[in-house]
Amino acid sequence: MEIGLFPLGTVLLPTEQIPLHIFEPRYRELIGECIDEEREFGLILADEEGLREVGTRAAVTEVLERFDDGRMNIVVEGRERFRLVELTSGRSFQTGEVEALPDLGADPQPGEVDRALTLLRRLGEIAGADVEDLAVQSDVPSFELAARVAFDAERKQRLLELRSEPERLETLAGFLERAAQVLEFQRAGNAIAQTNGKVTPPKSSS
Repeated sequence: MEIGLFPLGTVLLPTEQIPLHIFEPRYRELIGECIDEEREFGLILADEEGLREVGTRAAVTEVLERFDDGRMNIVVEGRERFRLVELTSGRSFQTGEVEALPDLGADPQPGEVDRALTLLRRLGEIAGADVEDLAVQSDVPSFELAARVAFDAERKQRLLELRSEPERLETLAGFLERAAQVLEFQRAGNAIAQTNGKVTPPKSSS
């Protein structure tokens, strides 16, 4: 299937919602068509490594504001993942032939989901966020939980490309543990700095 592509320096996970400011004429055309015809476009990471192979179908769920010059502020939601088969041409915006990217392998065990939830609650408590009502509501908990944390694009892309929910949950748990360690270190460092002390940073890890 051919769809319009929106290359960005960010990653949209399935179930995740993010705001976008649409200003380039070619993408105003793409998004305008998607709104009028109620269809999806492909949001795909473009960085120093070029255009990535795996992206996410995105649907416009809300138009927040339209400007007189055609710019708009919108909210999009991540739907199914896709693999880019080949780029196509003929439109003002980039297009491509894509295919679905379903998961392979077994479903996660309840304990794997509970572990990720526990780690996310711990991170939220350290950050001072409200995590009392944190729960999983979709059938892809790894994406739903990861969307609650401001991970960098590379980590989100890594999760997006994994095709096993248990493996994604394991990878996400590692990301959450590391984030909690870093946040705890930063808080401890700030406290010690007030007394002119020193603190040894945690060893780096991926």
